[in-house]
Amino acid sequence: MQRPHDVASCRALTENGRMRRLPPFAELVAFEAVARHLSFTRASEELCVTQSAVSHRIRRLERHFGTALVQRLNPGIALTPAGAALLPQLAAALDGLAQLGQRGERRLRVAAGTALCTWWLAGRLADFMAQRPGVSVELVPIDSPQSPIPVVDVRVLWVAPGEDAPGPTQAPLFAEQVFPVCAPQLLPGGHPLPDAKALSRFPLLHKAVHATGEWSWTLWLERLGTPAPAGDSELRFADMGLLMSAAVNGSGVALTRSLLAHDALAQGRLVPAVRDFTPMASVKRHVARWPSAKADDPDIHAFVDWLVAEAKRTLAATEAMLAGAASARTMQRRRA
Repeated sequence: MQRPHDVASCRALTENGRMRRLPPFAELVAFEAVARHLSFTRASEELCVTQSAVSHRIRRLERHFGTALVQRLNPGIALTPAGAALLPQLAAALDGLAQLGQRGERRLRVAAGTALCTWWLAGRLADFMAQRPGVSVELVPIDSPQSPIPVVDVRVLWVAPGEDAPGPTQAPLFAEQVFPVCAPQLLPGGHPLPDAKALSRFPLLHKAVHATGEWSWTLWLERLGTPAPAGDSELRFADMGLLMSAAVNGSGVALTRSLLAHDALAQGRLVPAVRDFTPMASVKRHVARWPSAKADDPDIHAFVDWLVAEAKRTLAATEAMLAGAASARTMQRRRA
């Protein structure tokens, strides 16, 4: 318990200017990103939080300084004179902190979606470390865009079209295919269904968010000429990794992505759900982003290059497995 004279001493130190009244760090990071991009949207994507969270942090920082830092226009934003004066000093301070972190141990903190970490990336990082001796890697899963800002070196993000352009601090990574899978024990004989209409007898696993396009079971059933399953109840998952686990455990048929499905397909824990189908391209794709202070970091560039090469190998292998399964199905039909 703090004694009264301790509180008085602290107040005296503050009043005499010997104790700094520092602004909150997360708010400073948010402002630097907004000011650099002149966009709440781009800042929220870089920091892996919502636009609302970024906006609240800017307002808290403005309250701390007692002045507006960002002018909200329609459309767009601009820096106020106070914001423009703060930016170069703040950027230099953050760059200095980043450079301090680069001295000594060579360590990469990589953030990616939980499903990508669990079902693809985690099991492959040892290969990168073998190629890059002396570099330690810490993998940080991102549960959702609303998760707190992870202080990391590289963020692997799943972005919408138009947000994947290459730049000094961003590299487009890979696009995936989407297709239906399930556990072999769910199917007669463990083989894909020869008639897609039989899907109506199986539970379908859904993403919790409103699914459209390649993630819409309604669209897939229309493409396969299959009636929707009877009943109004649906099993939905907020996390793609949980949906994958449910599929592997035989809970139903899932729509999944190439990278997430590869290992389970190769190990026989998942199989294509139907015999005849054409995968649909994922509209979203992955990008890697890193701080401007580390734009020339050789370990980051080596990691991104490795990530691209590893994904290409996985995507090619997944495509080959699906093509091989399709060829086997064709041979079975000819024999029949």
